[in-house]
Amino acid sequence: MVAVPNLSQAGQAVRNPLAFIAQRWTPSPATVRRAALAALVMSVVIVVTGGAVRLTSSGLGCPTWPKCTADSLTATGAMGVHGAIEFTNRMLTYVLCAAVGWAIVAARAAKPWRRGLTRLGWAQFWVVMGNAVLGGITVLTGLNPYTVASHFLLSSALIAVALLTWHRAGEGDAGPRPLVGKPVRQLTWLLVVASAVLIAVGTLVTGAGPHAGDSSDVPRVQVKWETIAQLHADLAWVVCGLTVALWFALRAVDAPAGPRARVRDLVLVLLAQGVIGYVQYFTKLPEALVAAHMLGSTLVWIAVLRVLLSLRERPLTEPGAVPAPAAVSAPEPAPAG
Repeated sequence: MVAVPNLSQAGQAVRNPLAFIAQRWTPSPATVRRAALAALVMSVVIVVTGGAVRLTSSGLGCPTWPKCTADSLTATGAMGVHGAIEFTNRMLTYVLCAAVGWAIVAARAAKPWRRGLTRLGWAQFWVVMGNAVLGGITVLTGLNPYTVASHFLLSSALIAVALLTWHRAGEGDAGPRPLVGKPVRQLTWLLVVASAVLIAVGTLVTGAGPHAGDSSDVPRVQVKWETIAQLHADLAWVVCGLTVALWFALRAVDAPAGPRARVRDLVLVLLAQGVIGYVQYFTKLPEALVAAHMLGSTLVWIAVLRVLLSLRERPLTEPGAVPAPAAVSAPEPAPAG
């Protein structure tokens, strides 16, 4: 047998940096959840700032990728404000990566190690990397509306994974236990699917609308944006109808307070998003309202997924676990006489 040499601390850190950190740091459960929340917040911020790039016609402020120009990695003064806006948005991707990295490190260092939570963190990382490449393809194809739409949809997938990570960080690792019956869960899944279709059609409204993302001749979806906007509005009413039906269903089955509160939150977000949507439609899509509507779409998606996640719970202990015995008090003395 050949003896395995002991690695120095530096060697251990290089060979497996996450395990090295986990040996020396134990974050509290609150720290792990804050790290997951930071990644979720940044996944929303990157969507909003990406919309700002489009709405300021800065989508080709950096005309190539991965460099900003053929000769410069960064934006130059000659590129003006559009180059600065586009390059700033690219730099925010590194902030997002840092937030996701913190979530991964915190999940790996938690005691006991929660492998599922760590895998969710890594899933976020790979979605971010994939979306960065897709963003580059979007630039190289001159803001093709279908690649722009795919870029947004992959960002919505990132939000879903980040939300799940944050939610799981506040749960145990026991098996999920449903809080409502199967019909209610099926209705909720129908709501989730309808919301995903609503968001997908919304990207086509943007792809056909007046905000092409750049002042140059940019390809558009070859259909009147008003037509797709009408379809988008119809789907929004479907989502609202399913939400109201779910609210009544939860009351009918006397569901716990948690799911009913999440549906109430969803109703409020949908009302606000609906008002913004109709106002921007009748005012011919002003930039400020389009930006607010993009933020609203992320909040609707989060609210819908929170409703889905609220329909089950994961206890902090495994089912059948025997609780620690309570302290037994000494018997009171019998009264005299």
